[in-house]
Amino acid sequence: MSVLTVYEAGSRPTKRANPDYFTGAVWQDPVIESPKPGRVQVVQVTFEPGARTHWHTHPLGQTLQILSGAGFVQLWGQEKLSIMPGDVIWIPPAVKHWHGAARHVSMVHLAIHEAENGSVAEWMEPVDDKTYAGELEVRR
Repeated sequence: MSVLTVYEAGSRPTKRANPDYFTGAVWQDPVIESPKPGRVQVVQVTFEPGARTHWHTHPLGQTLQILSGAGFVQLWGQEKLSIMPGDVIWIPPAVKHWHGAARHVSMVHLAIHEAENGSVAEWMEPVDDKTYAGELEVRR
């Protein structure tokens, strides 16, 4: 017999993201971590203005859905792109990248990824201020 799991609103606390992997204040709210054999994880991530991830990769890729605010995403060796509510971004497996809020506005996104051998990300160096503040590629 199958069992339905319901996570009541407010039953799982918001946690501060690990400062070893982020610059600035970032908050995480769990959405789902599927039980095995599933491996999908979804986290709602809130970046305060100017906050961002460090450079990192995902073994099986990552999807971001921007819910509110404005921010940036950048793949290693490419131009930084603006991201806005409604945008959905696919980052391929093992591609070095970062993402975060714009300088003067917060940004909230869903981060959707799968674990491989228990890991969803490999974390690397911080994004330096020059890279973060660099020219923005206009796409709209």
